[in-house]
Parts: sequence; C-alpha cells; structure tokens
Amino acid sequence: MNKNNLLIYLLIFVLGLLYILFGDILHIYIFCPIYKITHLYCPGCGMTRALKSLLTGHFYQAFRYNNLIFLLPFLFIYLLENILEENKIKSLNLKRFMQNKFWYFILFIVIAYGVLRNIPYFSYLIPTEI
Repeated sequence: MNKNNLLIYLLIFVLGLLYILFGDILHIYIFCPIYKITHLYCPGCGMTRALKSLLTGHFYQAFRYNNLIFLLPFLFIYLLENILEENKIKSLNLKRFMQNKFWYFILFIVIAYGVLRNIPYFSYLIPTEI
C-alpha cells in the first residue's frame, strides 16, 4: 500500500466521522434503502445511530440500536493488520486468529441477526431508542 492509499483511507475515516457527528445538525442522514423498499430491517439498520451513541459514550444505547456494533473492532483489527503488513511495518500477528472459519462464523452471525430481527418474537432486536 502506498501513501496515496493510506491518505484515501484516512480521508474516508475522517469524512465518515464528520458524517456521524454532524448528521443531526445538517439533516443529511441517509435512509436504509432495504427498509424503505421492503419494511424489513437489514443487519446494518441502526448502525449509524449506534456509532454515534458509541462515540458519545452511550454504550447501552449503541447496543439497542444495533447489536452488531461490537463486531466492528474485529474489522478494524483486520484492516490495521493489512495496512501494517503492506507497509512492511511489524505486524501485531492478530490475523492468525482470523482465518476463514472465523469470517464464515461472523458472516453466519450477521445473516442470522438480519433474519431474526424481522421475526415478531425477536422484536427486541429492532433498533430502538431508550
């Protein structure tokens, strides 16, 4: 990875952070197209609100918006490992725990979560505000 790619990642991260922090003020939050069309909650519904709650220190509220918010650290670790590896910087060697079976398990959790949150018995998985 060269410096241009690193700058692009950094720019995307900063723009995403600004979007999350100032979306309420500017009224620019994007609606979920899956929910808008089908009225079914996808696994990502509520993720923006959950990230905002997490950044403001409201951990329980973040969990209520989307329970999958706590899978994000695994994705950030994987991305960090790739960046370190490609820049030939000493790696943390955490990727060895994240083999294909691990990612298949995460994919299974995400799909199951997307299905379960649309079943009336599991209505507590719907993004709610406390």
